[in-house]
Amino acid sequence: MRRKCMEVRIEGLTGYSEGLSLQKRALERVESSEVDGVLIVLEHRPVFTTGRSGGMENLLVDGDELTRLGIELHRADRGGNITYHGPGQLVAYPVFNLEKWRKDLPWYVSSLEEVVIQVLSDYGIEAVRKPKYRGVWVGERKIAAVGIAVKRWITTHGLSFNIEVDKSHFELINPCGLKGLAISSLNNFVSPVNFSEVVDKMEEKFSLVFDTKFIKVPRGWLDGDIYA
Repeated sequence: MRRKCMEVRIEGLTGYSEGLSLQKRALERVESSEVDGVLIVLEHRPVFTTGRSGGMENLLVDGDELTRLGIELHRADRGGNITYHGPGQLVAYPVFNLEKWRKDLPWYVSSLEEVVIQVLSDYGIEAVRKPKYRGVWVGERKIAAVGIAVKRWITTHGLSFNIEVDKSHFELINPCGLKGLAISSLNNFVSPVNFSEVVDKMEEKFSLVFDTKFIKVPRGWLDGDIYA
């Protein structure tokens, strides 16, 4: 099936609220059937987000400490528990109309995981899924998280992949609600890390896994700007 899909790559650090706004504008484009999907790729400023499964009980510090550290706290409408986003972490928000792929949520989540697994394979790193937990693991350490929301078969939220993230921030929570969860990052295995190269690989794997050619457009496209 031929699909019309766009990719928007955001440079610099993006606040979480702004990321939600970008997804909302992408959602409007997909709901209107102007396009079948929009892939947004970015890095967030430091933020903890809770999901529909809760998460505040897994925040291990108070609001004053978060303020001191410059970490925001937001409630999200995705599945899952508390997680962290921040500099050095690659976040992908696929806003896809799954009717154009498969109306199958387990397949979709596994496909997101497969994107990261294939990127890691390019670096000679063997990554796996765990039967009881969503996300991607290298040994017993989690390197990527998945949390999605779906309404009328259109997806929002997505995945986060640790590239050269500050892992000390994960120590302030029980990530994904799991006590003692060990976190990994690509720079534990590859040094030095070229972040831009990883983004390029992520884009390539999205195209392969979802069998779709993404047309790269500037950020202004989400606001309706005309582009060449």
